[in-house]
Parts: sequence; structure tokens; C-alpha cells
Amino acid sequence: MLGAIEAGGTKFVCGIGTEDGNIIDRISFPTLTPEETMGQVLNYFKDKGVEAIGIGSFGPIDPVLGSPTYGYITTTPKPHWGQYNLVGTVAEHFNVPIGFDTDVNGAALGEYTWGAARGLDSCLYITVGTGIGAGAVVGGKLIHGLSHPEMGHILVRRHPEDKYEGFCPYHGDCLEGLAAGPAIGSRWGQPAGELPADHPAWEMEAHYLAHALMNYVLILSPQKIVMGGGVMKQSQLFPLIHKKLQELLNGYVQHPALNEGIGNYVVPPQLGDNAGLAGAIGLAKLALDREQ
Repeated sequence: MLGAIEAGGTKFVCGIGTEDGNIIDRISFPTLTPEETMGQVLNYFKDKGVEAIGIGSFGPIDPVLGSPTYGYITTTPKPHWGQYNLVGTVAEHFNVPIGFDTDVNGAALGEYTWGAARGLDSCLYITVGTGIGAGAVVGGKLIHGLSHPEMGHILVRRHPEDKYEGFCPYHGDCLEGLAAGPAIGSRWGQPAGELPADHPAWEMEAHYLAHALMNYVLILSPQKIVMGGGVMKQSQLFPLIHKKLQELLNGYVQHPALNEGIGNYVVPPQLGDNAGLAGAIGLAKLALDREQ
């Protein structure tokens, strides 16, 4: 049995699964203070007998083994969670291997192992919701460097009709600041989920997301792009993004996946809402394998 924690800015989802990605049990708690939320998390796992625990967390985090702040949530704007030792808190209560990465790296691992990118060598997973983040698997391995990718905070070309300043507290009008759920709600005066499918918000949203995908395609050349999160449940976005991405690339990268195969290249998560939790199961399995 492997334990999984999908630590989100709105809620924590915990579960138990097997090494083939099968999720046996799941539960969720609202993300309140660390004391409140982690108390519920630790209580959930206390009688589960797990052999390892994987944590996919909102960030920024420090995922670099050997770093003095490894396992921490670092400079998050989420109240009370800045510089919080997430892995250390779990390790105090459970003497098992612990895998730790960003929630989007975890989801990328889940889709690569059991979902839409199964059998491929690389993929990118991007979530568009309360924030925007992306994780990537390249050559069968999750990308890390100095820290972890922060692909939600890249700069994109502004839509010519957009006067919204952006809400990111660090960068203002980065991708997240312009295209995450709160930006849509603030710009148009009502939540994204309440806007009709033919609202001009979606053409503007596709503009920003396609610009981001163009950058990712040119830099990482992933074999599959998976787009999840609450905003991407607006299924009318996918054909708009496909069309705009093709226009932006303008035939520069010649590959069937970017031409007639675009509908099977940029896709929703095959694992649905389980992508993050399955990814955390995958992180637990990696940690267990590392110890053996």
C-alpha cells in the first residue's frame, strides 16, 4: 500500500493506492492553517500501514534532495504556509520513504505512467485553475534543476484588447496573472464557470494559453501536452487552443502531431481528477524504489 497526498492551495486530497496506480481510498480536507489541515492528514494515514508516501504540493517548493530546505513549501503567497516543512512534518509521524515534488510534476508523472502519455518518452502537464503551473517528464524523468519548473509564470504577449493589469503578486501580468481563474473572474466581473461558452473571455483565454504552449513546444518538444484544472473543464477551450497554437507556430515545427494530429496532441487528462493523486502514488513508488 502506498500513501498519496495532493496538497493544493484550496484542498488537500489524500489517498491509498497500489503501485500500479489503482486508487483504493481517497478523502479531502480544506486547506486551512498547517496545524488544522496537517492534523487531519496525519490522522488519516495513522492506521493505513503504508510502505511509502508521495506528496505533490502547491508551490513554490524545495524538491532538491540535500538542500537545507528540502521538503519545504517556500515563498507561497498562501497565508500561513510560507517556509513550511511539509516533508519534515510527515516524517515525524511515519518512518517510511517519502517522495516530494510539485503537484503538477506529480500529475505529469501520473499521466506519463498511467494516463494520456502512457508509452511515450515525454509529456507536459499544465493545470489552469486558481493558479497556473506545469510539470514535465523528459526522457522518462521529471525535470528538476536549481529547483523545479515554474512554467505558470512565463511572460506572454498581451491580447490586443486586454486592459487587465494582472493579479500575480510577484509579476503582475505573467501567464498566471493574466489567465488563471481569478484573472478571468476579475477581468469579466463574474467567475469563469458562470461565463457562457460563447463569451469573448474564452477566445482571450485561448490566446494566452496557446502562447504559453508555443513556448513549451519550442523549448521542451514534449510528445504530449495534457491540460487540466478547473478552467480547462470548459471543453470549448480545446479547439480554440488547437487553432491558435497552429497559427502561432505557423508551420515552423513540421510534425503530424502539430498539424492534423493536434486534437490528439493537446488533450485533457486521461486520469481526470485523479491525475494529481495518481501522480502522488507514483512519487511514493519512486521514493520506495530509491530506498531499495
